[in-house]
Amino acid sequence: MHIEARGRHDFPPEIPPGSRPDVRSPSRFLFWLMRSYGWVVPVMTLAASSWMIPAALTPWLLGRAIDAGVSRGDTSASYGWAGLLLLIIAVGVLGGILFHTFAVRMWLLGIYGIQRRVSRQAVHLGHVLNRRVPTGEVLSVSSSDTDQFGATIDSFGSVIAAAVSFVVASILMVTTSPTLGAVVLIATPLLLMASAPVLRPLTHAQAAERSESSSLTSLASDIVTGLRILRGVGGERTFTRNYERQSQKVRALGVRVGTWQAVVEAVSILLSGLLLVALVYLGSQRLLDGTLQVGELISFFGYAVFLTSPMQTFFDFAQRWVQGLVAAQKTLSFLKQDVPWTTEGQALGHAPVLLDERSGVRVQPGRMLGIVSADPDTSAALADRLGRYLPRDEPETMDDENLTGRARRIARRERIAARERRALHDAEMANRPWGVSADGVDYSEVDMTDLRHRVVVSHTEALLFSGTLQTAVDPWGTHTLQEAETALIVASSEDVYHSLSGGWQGRIDEKGRGLSGGQRQRVLLARVLLLDPDILILVEPTSAVDAHTEARIAQRLAEHRRGRTTVVISTSPLLLRRCDDISVLVDGCEVAHGSHDELANQHEYRQVIARGMGEINE
Repeated sequence: MHIEARGRHDFPPEIPPGSRPDVRSPSRFLFWLMRSYGWVVPVMTLAASSWMIPAALTPWLLGRAIDAGVSRGDTSASYGWAGLLLLIIAVGVLGGILFHTFAVRMWLLGIYGIQRRVSRQAVHLGHVLNRRVPTGEVLSVSSSDTDQFGATIDSFGSVIAAAVSFVVASILMVTTSPTLGAVVLIATPLLLMASAPVLRPLTHAQAAERSESSSLTSLASDIVTGLRILRGVGGERTFTRNYERQSQKVRALGVRVGTWQAVVEAVSILLSGLLLVALVYLGSQRLLDGTLQVGELISFFGYAVFLTSPMQTFFDFAQRWVQGLVAAQKTLSFLKQDVPWTTEGQALGHAPVLLDERSGVRVQPGRMLGIVSADPDTSAALADRLGRYLPRDEPETMDDENLTGRARRIARRERIAARERRALHDAEMANRPWGVSADGVDYSEVDMTDLRHRVVVSHTEALLFSGTLQTAVDPWGTHTLQEAETALIVASSEDVYHSLSGGWQGRIDEKGRGLSGGQRQRVLLARVLLLDPDILILVEPTSAVDAHTEARIAQRLAEHRRGRTTVVISTSPLLLRRCDDISVLVDGCEVAHGSHDELANQHEYRQVIARGMGEINE
């Protein structure tokens, strides 16, 4: 992805060191995420405790009220205990309201916080993003995973509150009947440990389902993006079968995940029920022995019923934590990607002289330079170097989450080795000269933010986003209407304005699907002209327009950019005639330099011009 028509917003401000995610492990990331919410998680946990603790006190107060009224016949004491019970219930209701309020706040903070970090990381990675992380993975992290983090942290607050209420209920049981209290304290950890074996297959099933779901999202994104092309070549049926096969695979894994979740739920209900039966049986025996009163037996029955809630919360937390770890693992695979450049360095001068050492091309300030090459890749690589983009041999990472056993261990070692090679590659690129200098200062020593602001490349791969014509031409809304109209006229895009109902407020579909190729190219040209950078590099800006329109653009472009540095990479004679200087490249090196008239008899230049004339005649 190349950056065009942007200002100093290209690089978001650096994240303060204290707020950077802890990417050492999924669990560390989850704990960091909780800390990043500040006071919200502790307050949510306190609210959950104020909701659950009254539930733990309710059986005890109920038993006291019954014993006072039935056993001792003390009506006033019975009313007192009943009033206290009513107060505790009111506190529990209020605590439940507060808990759910802060839980929703925490969910929203988590969703938008992660989405902001994903967007920031995507902007920093730039055009290497899709080489390191699949598109579907990024979409899944910013959508489903953010929601999963909310569920995990919500359950974390609930389990802390459940543990506190469990301790309160246990203390009340021990003070009433040490034997029954000891049974609860010993049996609960054993019951939780008994459920551990079913959590491991649940983890594997969720990881596999998450990975395949990401692949399905990537496949759907590719199909939607290339739908018009697929229809043109008759490939809809093939891609439909591929999508159907992948969706069935995701469905089967979803069934597998659901099965294991059902097993965990069944185990939790079974074990909680066994504990309930044991407490009722032992409590009945104590009542027959005369060691318990009627109210105390009712209290123990209430404890037994209540304890099913903390037990269920423990099992639910185990599931949520496993799901959170799976989501965190995927999120870390994206957030841990090394940003391949830094933003520290010197600022460029107002109108620097650019020199590309590899080709020998020199860009003089205030002049329009045409770059001519029979090899489009060579000239495109020159534009990348002048714009300070990464080389095209960017190493890729591998995803091994859908593998198992020995194959997964081997793939993981290869992935770690690839990450080390990429880190070494980035370090080497950061420490050695870039090969392009501005007034003698190599690009590796130049501040990247300042470079992006002053040197702008408008590439053929640039995209239009859905929105109005105004937002397409002026995304940041920082220019006047007169400036936008001027840019539109220079790009010969008046017909786009008139063809849209609503003029500047006319709607443009994503990637400009409602426009022709020539219209889309001219709107992109208008966008970058409105930005008006110090140094503008245009790569084949008129390749999709007819000869008459191209002639108008060439004339208007030369007049509009007069006195400012402009590089035009093209084989069109209509554009090259308007350039102050022309550099001819052969095998990536400059072999001739001069004006259009001076190079008319130069062999390589004449060959390229002849091809350009043929394209115009066609």
